[in-house]
Amino acid sequence: MEDQLRDFIHFLTVEKGLAKNTLISYERDLKSYMAYSRNVEQLTSWNECRRVHIIHFLSHLKDQGKSSKTLARHIASIRSFHQFLIREKVCDQDPSVHIETPQAERSLPKVLSMEEVEALLEAPKLKDEYGLRDKAMLELLYATGMRVSELINLDVGDIHATMGFVRCIGKGNKERIIPIGKTALHAIEQYLNKGRGKFASGSKKTESLFLNHHGNRLTRQGFWKILKKLAKDARIEKELTPHTLRHSFATHLLMNGADLRAVQEMLGHADISTTQIYTHVTNVRLKEVYSKFHPRA
Repeated sequence: MEDQLRDFIHFLTVEKGLAKNTLISYERDLKSYMAYSRNVEQLTSWNECRRVHIIHFLSHLKDQGKSSKTLARHIASIRSFHQFLIREKVCDQDPSVHIETPQAERSLPKVLSMEEVEALLEAPKLKDEYGLRDKAMLELLYATGMRVSELINLDVGDIHATMGFVRCIGKGNKERIIPIGKTALHAIEQYLNKGRGKFASGSKKTESLFLNHHGNRLTRQGFWKILKKLAKDARIEKELTPHTLRHSFATHLLMNGADLRAVQEMLGHADISTTQIYTHVTNVRLKEVYSKFHPRA
């Protein structure tokens, strides 16, 4: 059973080109599914698996307090895996065909107000290379709506200052071109001219745009630590995530009249329904503003 799972992960890596985090998620979900199938259901091959076994596994997850979103993700992983087993002629039936996906509770993304974003962007002190780097990262994130994973994987050559855009590689190795405003471009140029060289000095040659104190590419965890510190400096009390500036970018664009399709393209969403969640955020925000400022609210 492990061999088929290993082959499936290899298929997702090589043929589908899925992002590292997505692959980790698939593997984690399917390993727990395999462990349950073996240890509880006593299955010795995937061809023995039936619909009832999958239902038992999902009930087991529900008993553990897993959310409907987590259950839906597991079902998607199991379904893809069994379709792969059919294609590879490992199994002669797909037991996941009639498994219903639970309706996920869709929580609205947390966003910062424009004033809070302004405070966060002003938090880095530009007295040394750290402040210049942090300022450039925050300005670029808010200017483009990139994911943090996309930001830290940028190379110097991905910034096209004269044309005013950045090239980034998103989920599924899909490339997209995103415009950058003058403020973010200025912050990046300041960092490149006065800051990056101090991180890179004495280290092996690297094309990475954002570096840590060792001269290596900044990690997601490294960025997260920086963001939490700057949010504290800016006295932002809301709970932040690495996606907060991405959510704020999309929401503020829509609040100011941007076209939904354009926002979808900049965010790199495959499905516009994913982008539409931000229209709900803007509606909630408009109601809050109305309630606060209208004299007869």
